Order: sequence, then structure tokens, then C-alpha cells
Amino acid sequence: MIRRSGCKLPEGVDSVDERIRALLDAGDVDGAATELIRGHGPEILRYFHSLLRDEDAAADAFAAFSERVWRGLGGFKGESSLLTWCYSVAWNAATRQFRDPYRRRRRALESTAYAHLVEEVRATTLPHLRTEVKAGIARLRESLDPEDRTLLYLRIDREMSWKGVAQVLAADGRVREEQALRKRFERIKERLRRIAKQEGLLGT
Repeated sequence: MIRRSGCKLPEGVDSVDERIRALLDAGDVDGAATELIRGHGPEILRYFHSLLRDEDAAADAFAAFSERVWRGLGGFKGESSLLTWCYSVAWNAATRQFRDPYRRRRRALESTAYAHLVEEVRATTLPHLRTEVKAGIARLRESLDPEDRTLLYLRIDREMSWKGVAQVLAADGRVREEQALRKRFERIKERLRRIAKQEGLLGT
């Protein structure tokens, strides 16, 4: 298939997949790959973050995914949906990351045609991902009772001493032992850590 860029799309082509298929039909593989990485890239990057739970590993997997899209989209036969094909390519990139997590897979992308796309998708998606993580952590905190939420806030957000925490919580007339508060704090953290791991919030 011819690789070219700049083909004019037909009138009435609106969806991402329609645009990609139209570009492929016109022989513009580079344009189709660009459209795919821009259109489906943010969703795939979110998938990598959820699966790998590590920002660097997700970035490496996304770079590998983008390279495979750039090189392999011309061979797409339409036997599945484009999104299914994307996730197949993404899963392949992720399994390689799982097998060899210490090998850096990000290339010197500045010399490749798709480098700017990888960075563009990451730059526009990461702030949203981080916002989603913050919202997820806030939601987990909200599942705690008010006293446990206050304990976390004072120790983590305000970095208050254990003595100070005990004094604040004693305002309701009940004495709090510092050692007991430390143990309670660790139990709360472990519980939240376990739930956050299950929901893919850790490491992102």
C-alpha cells in the first residue's frame, strides 16, 4: 500500500474509524496512522496506565504500540474493528513489557515520523489521567469515616506531628494514644492501598 500524507477526505466522513478507513482506501497509510494514534491513542494510553500501573512502563508500551501502528496499519485487512486491532497491538506491546520490565523500550523518537504524535498524545492525556487518579484517591478517602479521613488529612496533607493529631482528635473528649493512632493510620493506608491497587490507581 502506498504511503503518503495529505489526502483529502470525502464529504460526510465524521468518525475516527471512518476517517482512518477512508485514508487507508486512498492509500494514505501515514495519514491513517496519524489519525489512529490521535483518535485512539488516549484510550490506549489509559489502558497501559491501568494495566501496568507505572508511568514510565506505560510510556514505553505506548511508544512500542505507536511504532507498530505506524509500521503495521498498512496491513490491516478489516477482519476486525479498528479498535479491536488497536487493543491487539496494545496487548502485544504490554506482554513484552511484562516479560522484560527492566528493558527500556522507548526509542530515540525524535528521529521518527511519529515521534511528535506520541508526545502529543501523552502531553494531552496525562493531565487527565492524573486528574482521574486524584479523583479516585479522593473517592477512596470519602469511603472512610470522618475521623479516619481527619487522621489522614492531618498526617498526610498537613504533615502534623502525632502529638498534634492526638490533640486534635481529643477535642471530642476522648483521649487518643499516639501509638494507637500510628497503628490505625497504617491499617487505613494498607486498606486504601489494597483497594487502589485493585482499581488501577497505584503507580500512575
